[in-house]
Amino acid sequence: MSNLSGSEEDKVFQARAMDAAIRISLLALLVLWCFNIIRPFIMPVLWGAIMAVAIYPLFVKAYTAFGGRQKLTATLITVLALALLITPTVMLSGSLVENSKALAEQVETGTLVVPPPSESVKEWPLVGEQTYGAWRLASVNLEAALKKFKPQVTAVSKWALSAAAGVGGGILMFIVSIIIAGAFLVFGEGGSKAIETIAGRVMGKKGGTEFVVLTGATIRSVAQGVLGVALIQSTLAAIGLLVMGVPYAGVWAALVLLLAIVQLPPLLILGPIVVYEFTVAETVPAVIFMVWSLIVSVSDGFLKPLFLGRGMEIPMLVILLGAIGGMILSGIIGLFVGAVVLAVGYSLFMHWLEQGEGAPDSEAATSAEN
Repeated sequence: MSNLSGSEEDKVFQARAMDAAIRISLLALLVLWCFNIIRPFIMPVLWGAIMAVAIYPLFVKAYTAFGGRQKLTATLITVLALALLITPTVMLSGSLVENSKALAEQVETGTLVVPPPSESVKEWPLVGEQTYGAWRLASVNLEAALKKFKPQVTAVSKWALSAAAGVGGGILMFIVSIIIAGAFLVFGEGGSKAIETIAGRVMGKKGGTEFVVLTGATIRSVAQGVLGVALIQSTLAAIGLLVMGVPYAGVWAALVLLLAIVQLPPLLILGPIVVYEFTVAETVPAVIFMVWSLIVSVSDGFLKPLFLGRGMEIPMLVILLGAIGGMILSGIIGLFVGAVVLAVGYSLFMHWLEQGEGAPDSEAATSAEN
């Protein structure tokens, strides 16, 4: 029996509770502090990990061909990825700068000529008459059109500058992520074992292994079947735009990329450009560009079956919500990360539901055997 009275036991309990509360508070403060320190690096590190997981099978084949030299292989893959990112970015940025300079010079000298709209513009649904009137005014008297639509032009200019700054920051984040992905590739096996150990502590040894396998398969499926196809479509669109000499080809190619990621047809961007080309270009090149745009827009129909992992059925709504939510949360890089992360969460949740449905049957079978 305890020699302490009731009041003394209450005091001891209160002291212990206070001590535990202080310890938990200090631990929570430390965790929050650490999180705030690493928060700026979460998105690039996460995207680097996603890229590393997506290309790891290719990396294994490559370093086997190079005699097991993992660091050399990771360095070559990193340099190649940076070249694939930076080269088209520089080309499209150069096109954007040149077009902007030429447009500014033409506006200053009063030599900018806007081609008159086609009569078919009036037949566009909902906005045909308004678009035709504004376009017609700009082709006849550009100065008057700019004065009339000055608030809209100012708003669009501010949005364009903000978007350009965001894209520039996003490209820098992508460069950092590619370098991080190269580092992850070198330590891929150790990192996989560490994640499996952590998952095993939470879900059990078997559950941890299943978690790692399912997560890797989902990441590769989405990265190849959604993001990879979107990159191919935007690249093909950029080639057509550059060949046709479309102003601001880089901007339109970037918009095609965004639409392709959120599972919308690139023709929403390329369609109006096709109409524009029929008003300013010869008929044959315009027709060829129209056919090219249609091919780009429907190419996902045969590219996705080639790149999507077998058995990985992720609803497009999940990809759409993940891409849009990720972009709202973290900008341009969140567009890519959000789609993958939400797809992984969806796959794990559905896997957990399937396990729950099979649990009663397995338990009943076990009891019957006993």
